[in-house]
Amino acid sequence: MSADPVQISDSAEFTVDAVERALQQLYYDPDMTQKSMAQKWLTQAQASRQAWHFSWALLSPDKVPEIQFFGASTLHTKITLHWSNLTPEQRESLRSQLIARVIQFACGPKMVLTRLSVALASLILHALLDSWPTAVPDLLQAFQSGDGAAEGAARYLALLEIIAVLPEELQSRSHPMERRAQLQGALAQEWSSLCPILHQLLYQDGSEGRVKEQVLRCVASWFALDVDMCKSEDLLEDCFALLKEPQLFDTAVETIVSALSQPDCQRYADTLLKMIPLVLGLQEQLKRAVEDRDMETSHGICRIAVALAETHCKTLLEKVAHWQGFQALVSMILSCTSIPGHYPVDETSSSLTLTFWYTLQDDISSLEMEKQTLYLRIYRPVYFQLVDVLLLKAHFPSEQDYTSWSSDDKEQFRTYRVDISDTLMYVYELLGPELLRNLYDKLGALLTDKTLSSSWQDIEAMLFGFQSVAETVDISYSDVIPGLIGLIPLITANNVQLAETIMLTIGSLAEWLADHSLMLPGILRVVLQALSSADLSVATVSTLKRLCRECRHDLRPHADNILAASQDSLIKRIHKSTQSMWLMQALGYLLSALPDEEVPEKLLPLLSPYIQQLETLTNQTPDPSSKLSVVHVLGLLSGLFSTLDLNKRGEASEVGGAGRTQPRPSNPVVVVLQQVFPLIQTLLSKWLKETEVVGAACVMFEKSMRTLVCGFAPLVTQLCELIGQLFTVFPQASVLDLTRQLVHVFACEKEHFASITALLELITNVTMSVFQHGARDYPDVVDSFMQLHIQVLKRKPDLYLSKGLDIKVVFYCGILSFKFPEAPTVKSTCILFTELISHCEDIPAVREVLQEDGTLLLQTLLEAISGQAPGGLLEHVAEVLFSLSRRCPSLLLAQLREALLPNGFPSILLRPQQKDRFCQQVLREQVSKWRMRDIVKEFALMCQGLPGTEFAASY
Repeated sequence: MSADPVQISDSAEFTVDAVERALQQLYYDPDMTQKSMAQKWLTQAQASRQAWHFSWALLSPDKVPEIQFFGASTLHTKITLHWSNLTPEQRESLRSQLIARVIQFACGPKMVLTRLSVALASLILHALLDSWPTAVPDLLQAFQSGDGAAEGAARYLALLEIIAVLPEELQSRSHPMERRAQLQGALAQEWSSLCPILHQLLYQDGSEGRVKEQVLRCVASWFALDVDMCKSEDLLEDCFALLKEPQLFDTAVETIVSALSQPDCQRYADTLLKMIPLVLGLQEQLKRAVEDRDMETSHGICRIAVALAETHCKTLLEKVAHWQGFQALVSMILSCTSIPGHYPVDETSSSLTLTFWYTLQDDISSLEMEKQTLYLRIYRPVYFQLVDVLLLKAHFPSEQDYTSWSSDDKEQFRTYRVDISDTLMYVYELLGPELLRNLYDKLGALLTDKTLSSSWQDIEAMLFGFQSVAETVDISYSDVIPGLIGLIPLITANNVQLAETIMLTIGSLAEWLADHSLMLPGILRVVLQALSSADLSVATVSTLKRLCRECRHDLRPHADNILAASQDSLIKRIHKSTQSMWLMQALGYLLSALPDEEVPEKLLPLLSPYIQQLETLTNQTPDPSSKLSVVHVLGLLSGLFSTLDLNKRGEASEVGGAGRTQPRPSNPVVVVLQQVFPLIQTLLSKWLKETEVVGAACVMFEKSMRTLVCGFAPLVTQLCELIGQLFTVFPQASVLDLTRQLVHVFACEKEHFASITALLELITNVTMSVFQHGARDYPDVVDSFMQLHIQVLKRKPDLYLSKGLDIKVVFYCGILSFKFPEAPTVKSTCILFTELISHCEDIPAVREVLQEDGTLLLQTLLEAISGQAPGGLLEHVAEVLFSLSRRCPSLLLAQLREALLPNGFPSILLRPQQKDRFCQQVLREQVSKWRMRDIVKEFALMCQGLPGTEFAASY
C-alpha cells in the first residue's frame, strides 16, 4: 500500500492530515527513499510548535494504534526537549490532559499506554522539584479512584506502568549530576508510601498475574534509585515467595537480582543478613530443578545466590559473628559451580559463579589480619574443593557426544574453559605451590597407578590445570615442574584434545625450560613428532615458536632436527598459511641464535624451494590458484624475515631505536632479498591491481626492514623505484604504509635522502591526481597518505624544502579529506593539519599556504564542527584550532572572523553574538587544549540548537 510522497517544506504543513500521510508512507511505502524522506519529515514535525497540537489529535480513539503511538511519542519528545517553551499555565493543562489520556488508554493498546506513561514520567521529572512536588501521591490518588472490577484492574495496571517507568526515565535521560541526585532523592522519599500499596496489590483478592508481574517490575525499577532496603524487607520476602509460582518465576528472579545487585546496599547489612536464609531456603527448589534438568529454574536460583554473595561479599564477611550463615551461602554457590553436566549443553549455571570466587578471595585478603586468618582457615579447604570441581567441569565430553555438539556449543565450551583457566590462575595466588603439588600428585597417580581407572579426559584436565597456572604465574621455583616434564612423554596422546593440551602445556613451560635446558631434548621430541599432524597444527606450531623464541640459545644442538621436521611439514603443506608463517617465525628465532658461519648453509636449503616456486610463478599466467601461491610464499618469507635478526643476539631489534647496531658484512637476509627482488618485481608487474598480492609483498619488505633496520640500506634505492612504479599504476594503501616505514628508518640518512624525496614527490603528485578524478572510492589510500605525511612531518620535515614537493598539494588533499564519512580518515587528516601548523615557522611553504587559504581550512573545520564530521571527532578538530591559536594567532584573528562572516554559516541556528563569543574564546585559548575541546563542543551544540538540553549534558 503506497501513499503520495510527502512534501518536505516549511512548518505550516505540519498538520494532522500531513502527519498521517507521512506515517502511511513510513510504514507501507516499499520505496526506501520515500521512507527515509518521511522519517526525516516526521522528525522535523516532532520538533515543530504544531506538534503540541497535532499529537493530541493523533491520540483520538478512532485512530489506528500505530498513529496513536506516534502521537504519544511526539508528546514524550516535546516534553523532554521543549519543556522550557511552555508557560506555567500550559504545563498545568498538559499535566491534566496527559493523566486523562493515560486513564483513557488504561485498557490498551499496551504500546500506546507505555509511551504515554513515559511521557508522563518525563513531565514528572521536569516538575517534581518545583511546581509538582506531590506528583507521586497525586498519581496514587488519581488512579485508585474509579468503580468496576475490570476498570479498577486496568487502572491499577496503568498506575503500575507509570510507577515502573518513572525511575527508568530518570536513568535513561542525561541530567546534570546535581539535578540527578536531587531527583533521585525526591523519588526515593516516596518509596515508603509505595511499599504498602505494592504489597497490597500482590495479595488482594482476585489480583491477577499481570498485576503481580507489574508489581515485580516496579520493585526492580525503584531499587535502581537506591531506596531504603530496610523498608523493603516485606516486599523482598513477597518476591521470594513468588518464585514458587512458575508463571512469575522469571520476573521474580529479575526483581530479586536487581534488588540484591545494588552496590550501595552495604549500608543495610542487617537486612542483607536476613536475605541469607531466604536464599538458602531455595536449595530444595534448586535440587529438584537439577534433578529434573530444569535449566531455567536452576539458572535463576544461581543468579540470586551469586547476586547476594558477590555484590555484598565484603559486607557479609565483616559480620564475623554470622560467619556460619555466609559459609552456608558459599557452599550453596559451590554446589551451583558443580552442577552436573557439560556446559552449555547440559547446564548454563556454573559459569555464573566464577567471578564470585575472585571476589571472595580479594575481599578476604583485604580484611585485617585477624579476620583474614580466620577466613583462610575456613575457606582454604573450600578452594581446594573448587579446584577439583573446576577441573571436572573442564572435562571434555565423550567423542561421540562432542561430535554431536553444534559449532556454537563448542565455541561456548571453549570460552568457558578459558574462564575456568583464568579462575585457576587466580586461585593459585591463594593456594600457592600446594596447588601444583596437588595437581602433580593426581596426574602422577593417573599415569603410574595401574589400579586406578582413568580416561583421557582425566589426564587432559590435570594438564589443563597446570597450563592454566604456568601460562601467567611465575613457577620457576616450583619443585614439581621437573617431575611434570618427566611425565609428559609417558602420556599416550590418542586423542586430539589431549594432544593439544600437552602441546599448550609445553608451550606454557617454555620460559622454565630456557633455564633448565637439560630437560629440552625429551620435550622437543614430543613437539617435533606432533608437527606432522594437521589436527594439532595451531597448538604444535605455536608451542615450537615459543620454544624457539625462549630457548633459542640452547637449541643449537637440535637445530638440524628442528629444521628437518619443519621443512618436511612445510613441503607437505600440512599446515595452513597462518600456521606456516608462525613456523617460519620459529625458524627465524632459531637461526638468529646460530653462529654467523652456519646461518647461510641452513638458510639456503630452507628457502630454495620457495625461490624456485617464485621463479615458476613468474612464468605463469595469473589465475586464482597462482595468486594464492604467490601470497603464500610471500607470507612465508615475511614470517622468516620478521624474526631472523642477526644484528642483535637476544630480543628482536626495535624499529628506529637510538644507537642502531651496524650490520654484519654480507648479511644473508639481505643477500636473499637481493636474490628474490627481481622475481618479486616481475611478479608484481603481473599482479599490479591485486591488492592482496601487492599487500603481501609490501608486508614482506616492511617486516624485513623492521628487523634489519639500517641493514636494509642496500635495497632502499631499488625499493623506492619499485614503490614508485606500483603507486603510479595503481595507488594502494599498503604501498603508502611501506613508504611510511621507509621514511621512519631512512629519511635521516644522507645517502638515501634523494631517493626518498623523489619517491615522496611522485606519491604526492599521483595522490593529487587521485583526488582530481575522485578519491571517494579510496578512503584507505587517503588515510594512509595522511599518515605518511604525518610521519614525514615528525621524522624529517626538511623534505618539504624540496622544490618538487608541493606542500599545497598536501594541504588541499587534506581539505578534501575532511569531507570523507570514514572516521579514521578524518582523524588522520586532523592530526596531519595539527602537525603541519606546528611547522609554520620553519617551513616557509606552510606559512604561505596558511596565509593564502587559512580561511578555507577554517571554513572546513567549522563545517565539521557544525555536524558534518563523523561522530566522536570533535576533539581532534579542536586540536587543529588549538594549534592555529598557539602557532598562528595573528592569522587566526583575521581569518576566523572572515570564515564566520556569511549569514547562516556554519548553521542557520547561530546568532551573531554566539559567533563573536566563539571567536573570542578560540583566540584567547592558547594554553589548554582541553579547554579548547570544551569551547568547540559548546559551539557544536549551538550549531545544532541543543545548548542547555539534556542531550548537551551528556555531550
